[in-house]
Amino acid sequence: MATISTSEFEKGMCIEYKGEPNQIVEFQFVNPGKGSAFIRTKLKNIKTGRVQEFTYKSGETVTLLPVEVHEMQYLYKSGLDFVCMDTRSYEQITIPKEVLGNFAKFTKEGDVYQIQLLNNEPIGMRLPKKVRLLVSEAEEGVKGNTVTGAKKTVVVETGASILVPLFIKTGDVISVNPQTGEYLERESQK
Repeated sequence: MATISTSEFEKGMCIEYKGEPNQIVEFQFVNPGKGSAFIRTKLKNIKTGRVQEFTYKSGETVTLLPVEVHEMQYLYKSGLDFVCMDTRSYEQITIPKEVLGNFAKFTKEGDVYQIQLLNNEPIGMRLPKKVRLLVSEAEEGVKGNTVTGAKKTVVVETGASILVPLFIKTGDVISVNPQTGEYLERESQK
């Protein structure tokens, strides 16, 4: 297996820590006034889901795990799991809701997503920068209540609730940041 330096860390990379596969959730380079620089990391154990913090010396090498990225089409939900199909091999795979995390509430049947696999087991997903969702339920905005930049909650086609400006109405298509769940913009309808 390949080794990398801590200076090459990227969010989402899978490395070996204490003999277990871990995914880098966060990392921060710290260069104190005295002493040598170091990298403070938050690692998520892929098997247990436990998040732990660990500090590496700057320039230290770690084992990089071979993660494959496959384009998969989301077919349907089975209980709490998501059933997807590999677009190349047409093989179906079941992905636990925990693997998708907060993004699970933004997935639409038929859409294609990039799923990360380690030893043919799903471990995560590369999130798109934005997702387009149809507003299925929205209260009417009160006229004259727009000066303060007021917001209201709407329900989108996937069932997720999103805070949006008052001018958004049922039937609008909006863009949402899947990492934060925040409204980005109203899309033009095509």
